[in-house]
Order: sequence, then C-alpha cells, then structure tokens
Amino acid sequence: MNLSSLYKQLKKRLRQKRRWLSLGFFIVAAAAGLFTVYATRSPDVPRDEVESAQTLAVSDTGPSAEAREVLNQIRETGGKRDVFMHKVYVCGEENLLIGQMASDEVVSLHGEHPQWSVELGQDGAVTFTEKIDDLSAACKNNAYFGLDKTGNLSLFEGPPDGEKVIRTFFQLNMGYLESSLQPETIDQLKEGIRVLDMEEYNSVLSTFSEFAVEETEKVMTPAK
Repeated sequence: MNLSSLYKQLKKRLRQKRRWLSLGFFIVAAAAGLFTVYATRSPDVPRDEVESAQTLAVSDTGPSAEAREVLNQIRETGGKRDVFMHKVYVCGEENLLIGQMASDEVVSLHGEHPQWSVELGQDGAVTFTEKIDDLSAACKNNAYFGLDKTGNLSLFEGPPDGEKVIRTFFQLNMGYLESSLQPETIDQLKEGIRVLDMEEYNSVLSTFSEFAVEETEKVMTPAK
C-alpha cells in the first residue's frame, strides 16, 4: 500500500469519527439552547445559572500574572536588551534572535501579542514563547510516525529504525491493531508513516488512538 492509499484510508476513518463528534456537539448545544430559553422565561431559575448556560467558556486574552511581573521588571530597569523568539510547534521548536529592543518596545511588542509568554533571563535577555498549532519546517521535512521498541506509537526524526524519538504518545494493542487493519498498513507503520502537515498528523494520530491499550481495554471489558 502506498502512502496515498494509506492516507485515504486514515482520512476516511477520521471523517467518520468527526461526524460522531459533530453530532455529539450538536446535541449538547441544542440542550444548552433549550435550557437557556426555558431559564430566561422562568423566574425560578437563578440569573447566574442562566449566564452560565449562555457562556460556556470565558477566555482572558490579557497577560498572565507572571507576564505582568516580568514586564514591570523590564519597565523599571529600562535600557536596551537582546530579545529572542522561541516558537513551540506541535512537532519541533525554533529559536530566533529578534534583536536589541528598548524596554518600552519590549512591553509594546507583548501588548500586540498578549498570548505569548515572556521570560527575563539572568543576563537581562528577554525570551518570548509562542505556541503554534502546526509542524515546524524541520518536522515537515523529516517526521515519521512509527513504533518504538516497546510498541508505543511515537513520532520520529527520520524513519523509526533510526530510533530518534521526538515524542511518544501511547502504547498500542498490537493484537487488536493487527486484527483490525490491513497487513500493508501495519507494515507501513513499522517502516514509518511520513507526515507533511497537520491534516496528515491528525489523521494518523486519530486513527491509531482507537488502538491505544487504554481504549481497547474499555471496549473489551464486559459491562458489570
């Protein structure tokens, strides 16, 4: 089985899973909507419960307490300092030198990107960290899913036989896996499945998560 056929199979399984997730989300959203309509019309439901139903999650986009403390230190000390950018990808990291910046420029830059974390080194250098939902350029060039020696689904730098593990995800139930998938797919996993972008990354990870030891134990354990 070539990679094109393998990805078609993996994407088909991922689409099936997404349909079930979408249905579940729709049911939850509909239930929340019905409760909100009922609650707003009923005097017996406390107002705070109505507001909770209307707002499922509230995100604070401002700087964290730690970031505010660092920024205050930078303001107080003033002067110019080296500023670095640390990019943390789903797979891979990158470190870049932005250059020297005055204290007010550092504070202003963080104000434009409050989601970045910020650290002040002992030498006075500032490091911003950004989390990116993507693969780094290095991973896009040379990342493979495969099996490590103990049967864990892992991400490798290069083919799995090089044993350069970037990240380990979960133990696979090999018996269940081999009885459920085509032999060609198992062979491809052992040789290494190359991933070029997040769609392929998510397709592989989502498909094989069904064969994680914990998940298969739930399926195989009879209800009490």
